[in-house]
Amino acid sequence: MRLRPGKSYPLGATWDGAGVNFALFSEHATAVELCLFDGPEDLVESQRIPLTERTDMVWHGYLQDVRPGQLYGYRVHGPWKPRLGHRFNAAKVVLDPYAKTIGRPLRWTDANYGHKQDDPQADLTRDDRDNAAFAPLAAVIDPAFSWGDDRPPRTPWHKTIIYECHVKGFTKLHPQVPERLRGTYEGLASEAAIKHLKDLGITAVELLPVHHHAIDGHLIKHGLSNYWGYNTLSFFAPDDRYASHHDAAVREFKTMVKSLHAAGIEVILDVVYNHTAEGSQLGPTFSLRGIDNTSYYRLMNKDRRFYQDFTGCGNTLNMQHPRVLQLIMDSLRYWVQEMHVDGFRFDLASALARELYEVDKLGAFFDIIHQDPVISQVKLIAEPWDLGEGGYQVGNFPVLWTEWNGKYRDTLRKFWKGDGGQASELASRLSGSSDLYEQSGRRPYASINFITCHDGFPMRDLVTYNQKHNEANKEQNRDGESHNNSWNCGVEGETLEPTVNVLRARQMRNMMASLLLSQGVPMICGGDELGRSQGGNNNAYCQDNAMSWLPWSLTPEQRAFMEFTRRCIALRKEFPVLQRRKFFQGRRIRGSQVKDISWYDPTGKEMTNAAWNAHFVRCLGVRLAGDMMDEVDENGDRVHGDTLLMLFNAHHERIPFSLPAAPPGQGWGLVLDTAKDGACGPEWGGGVPYDLEGRSMVVMKTPAHLPAGGPR
Repeated sequence: MRLRPGKSYPLGATWDGAGVNFALFSEHATAVELCLFDGPEDLVESQRIPLTERTDMVWHGYLQDVRPGQLYGYRVHGPWKPRLGHRFNAAKVVLDPYAKTIGRPLRWTDANYGHKQDDPQADLTRDDRDNAAFAPLAAVIDPAFSWGDDRPPRTPWHKTIIYECHVKGFTKLHPQVPERLRGTYEGLASEAAIKHLKDLGITAVELLPVHHHAIDGHLIKHGLSNYWGYNTLSFFAPDDRYASHHDAAVREFKTMVKSLHAAGIEVILDVVYNHTAEGSQLGPTFSLRGIDNTSYYRLMNKDRRFYQDFTGCGNTLNMQHPRVLQLIMDSLRYWVQEMHVDGFRFDLASALARELYEVDKLGAFFDIIHQDPVISQVKLIAEPWDLGEGGYQVGNFPVLWTEWNGKYRDTLRKFWKGDGGQASELASRLSGSSDLYEQSGRRPYASINFITCHDGFPMRDLVTYNQKHNEANKEQNRDGESHNNSWNCGVEGETLEPTVNVLRARQMRNMMASLLLSQGVPMICGGDELGRSQGGNNNAYCQDNAMSWLPWSLTPEQRAFMEFTRRCIALRKEFPVLQRRKFFQGRRIRGSQVKDISWYDPTGKEMTNAAWNAHFVRCLGVRLAGDMMDEVDENGDRVHGDTLLMLFNAHHERIPFSLPAAPPGQGWGLVLDTAKDGACGPEWGGGVPYDLEGRSMVVMKTPAHLPAGGPR
């Protein structure tokens, strides 16, 4: 097979209609061989082709006779000097970091390790066994796809409602999805799946990692799986385990995006650029470690045998190296431009911000994203923490970024659990967390509000268990968070006790209503609306089974809660005051005697400093002035709507709440009461006490009053 020099850009394997250009970066390699395989069952490559051209530390070549579908990998030669950070081992076939699809999955064997396995010091001794029969292989793709008139929905942040879900788990048990499509990209694009999302009112799905990932060897030995997928093997390849045909993952992923876009639903990817599946110095050699360990990973300064680990997964990508930054940016642009996704949620984003050791919000990673004409225009969500010192960075990310608001989660859990001393913090979280985001020039929608997510208890378990029950993970219940701010309502686990189940259902309504009616961007954990339980497991990352999959055979109680969730989303969309783009000012607007936001105690008087600081306060109300918003829409017209009154009672007893005055001739119309399954009711006048049941939330409204002259 004749090899031409080819080009050093783009990196990866690029089909041009006549042949394929191969390009691989390695700064410290001494030689690179391209290995071609005829099929996934081959025990050894059919051809080894030395790439003799090297430009700007990129090894490259062009093969005219290669076509899409060709399986390939690399053997990279270089020094084996672990104490200096070099772990080259040409006995190992390594995966192209730019692989667009996986043609053969990883097969676990000790031969995949670049070092001996005898003892903790064995990583200093090279293992020369050939792993060609077991290594994951890339496949050349033809990127052609008919997108038609596909366009990104571009839902504004203040109108966004996120649904976090797993591609497989969402439809694996869905009876209305064709059986062959359940658990796949096409299953998520099916009519039944999209109907559920549309009926709820969801505007964006946030998919747990779809980058092709490795399943840890110790999980396989225990009959478990890396279900969540936070163990990336390839930053470009969609995981073919979610494809109905193993060689069609790219096409089926694109079809899914196109179908969701047609329904007006955005696609956000949970991406893991902070570490890879290769683990610590004791881990296997799959890709980056064998291509150029010292360039791709952050190594300890005093002993480069070891890795800096800010992720808890053994390694951290080296964001100080320009080629690593290029790898990540090329990946992000690929998913936007070629796969048409609408945004990203960055796992352990603080690890990406570490310039030297400390987290630096003005680090190179953010600089590059801010100036990028593609990535700066999509939705960017940070998980604003990692496991390193100073890694908890909620509120510290720069403009353009939104954040998973962990303080929102913790406060709402504590308040509804009945903890004291939460009133002031609750007010901040419900009104958009201005204390975290306003000073940096961001808006309320910088706060991604959530009470539950994939990691931890689902909402049903949050009201059913005080303790984690992770025995099924086979780690003696040592894994998972022990501080959950959960409350079992009096009985640990499932029970037939009616009073307990009534209270649990109400607590779920309280949390769901609070989430969906807060300022900021709500994120629902997929399955919460169905009352999904994990049996008390709060770390189901390894449970690829009915524990994690969404249940679709619903009880009447589950159906009622799903309808309640749908109704809360509809209320959010109905009232403009719940979709503000600006923070409340807490003062009178445009000469009015009414503030844009006011907080009340049960006597109907505004909260005092003493009340805000009192540990016993578990009941308060807030008035949101819909006609005092001081905002305009995209046409320049003033935004206005009904004024809302929301009452919160986390106390266990009923409290008569004296309603604040309504506009002359108007009363407060009951919109929602979680103690009455969300039922509406009659009007109530100002000053009249409303019996606010123990552990309940109430929403009331009064019609908007236009200012003189009508809308601007």
